[in-house]
Amino acid sequence: MSAPPPEELMKQWESEQAHLRQQVVEEDTEDWQKDPHFSGLERVGGVDLSFIKGDDVNACAQLVVLSYPDLEVLYEDSQMVTLTAPYIAGFLAFRETPFLLEALQRLERNQPTLMPQVVFVDGNGLFHYREFGLACHLGVLSALPCVGVAKNLLQVQGVYKSEEHQSQIAALQKGGDCFPLTAASGKVLGKALRSSDKSSKPVYVSVGHKISLDTAVRLTHSCCHYRVPEPIRQADYHSREYLRKHFPAADTRIKE
Repeated sequence: MSAPPPEELMKQWESEQAHLRQQVVEEDTEDWQKDPHFSGLERVGGVDLSFIKGDDVNACAQLVVLSYPDLEVLYEDSQMVTLTAPYIAGFLAFRETPFLLEALQRLERNQPTLMPQVVFVDGNGLFHYREFGLACHLGVLSALPCVGVAKNLLQVQGVYKSEEHQSQIAALQKGGDCFPLTAASGKVLGKALRSSDKSSKPVYVSVGHKISLDTAVRLTHSCCHYRVPEPIRQADYHSREYLRKHFPAADTRIKE
């Protein structure tokens, strides 16, 4: 395990998050977002990092771009990277964002016509300790609309895996059903979404940047063949396949 960063560094990170948080746009900014059928949306991106089991430093940073609404892979970029920042709860973005941003920049340089119009991030956006998770960080730095989709509930700001939360999950009857994740302050930070008829376990959707929460939830549901939205599912799949191919003796960490 890496040693935690010095207290000064964590203060610096908090300060940077607070500064960048001011730039987050929590409303729809694109015409396609306001259309009931997302007319005009043609490309959706997904990003993820996958690790070899037992190695928290070397990872495969992955970007995929899928067609919309068919959700077929148009582009994929797998890159082995060495993470220099340790994992600290609430500061995941400082560990992962630089490599995901580089993947988007490579695409913009090499095949700009395939740039995604929105990026799905395997992690949280505003649903975060300081309302600035990985999806917000990547969104602000890339200037792209971003949606955070987490598979597990981050227990934060008064949102807990309580009996009430479990009963709300049980009440989700079909794909597309959702309920708000409301902080102790009363602010809705995200929504729990039953993303597929086939899966009763929800995903947790929150705004990253340049999209409203309702649109983010609706778009996430429209991108789900299974529980996890296809852009994230494909990013996870391609990154693990890359690790298996280049490190055949290693055990890749299988995600839920």
